[in-house]
Amino acid sequence: MSVETLAVLALTVAVAAFVQGSSGLGFALIVAPVAGLLAPGLLPGFVLAAMIPLNLYVAWRERASLDLCGAGWITAARLAATPGGLALLWLIPERSLGLFVGIATVLAVAVSLTAPAFAPGRLAYLGAGAVTGLTETATGVGGPPLALVYQHRSPAELRSTVAVCFLIGELASLALLFAAGKGHPAELGWALALLPAIALGAWSSRLVRHRVDASRMRVFVLGFALVSGLVLIIGR
Repeated sequence: MSVETLAVLALTVAVAAFVQGSSGLGFALIVAPVAGLLAPGLLPGFVLAAMIPLNLYVAWRERASLDLCGAGWITAARLAATPGGLALLWLIPERSLGLFVGIATVLAVAVSLTAPAFAPGRLAYLGAGAVTGLTETATGVGGPPLALVYQHRSPAELRSTVAVCFLIGELASLALLFAAGKGHPAELGWALALLPAIALGAWSSRLVRHRVDASRMRVFVLGFALVSGLVLIIGR
């Protein structure tokens, strides 16, 4: 990996960690398309591994606002669907993974923008967990279904609950990817190398999380994700 590519990834990771630490979502939507353009061989393990320290920090910081019941149902469905995400990786040629990430990103944005508001129940939690298990294991992108479920809850509850669900799911996905031979040590190595950028973004989010306009942040994340996803699709 060139110095220029590493610098762009580091900047992207820092911005994404700040966005997710502030709003509760956005890391994978920002990082996955950029990684798909610059270093597609790092997907999805790099994105999954990079999110672990970030979500561990956010989950601890916002632990008082955790929706334990919702997190339990989402995590159960997320773990059950994880093998399905691995199956998608077996079916998708490595050279086509960037295209798949682009399509998944654009679809995630479309769903996030068009889905109506609703009061989530057990079925909504299970559905969001299942979709997240499939898409996050295959591409590293899994936030939009959880955003839909918690879009009308308090920002602290969204941040804490999504962080816990992501953290457990990411560990499960990485373990399964490596057990099946679809994970590569280099993905973990680059995530470790960019840990200072992750820490900088996460720490910065602590200073502004109560003052960030969540609606504007959501528009920024979705707009960036849409453009990046379209670039990935057109470029393939």
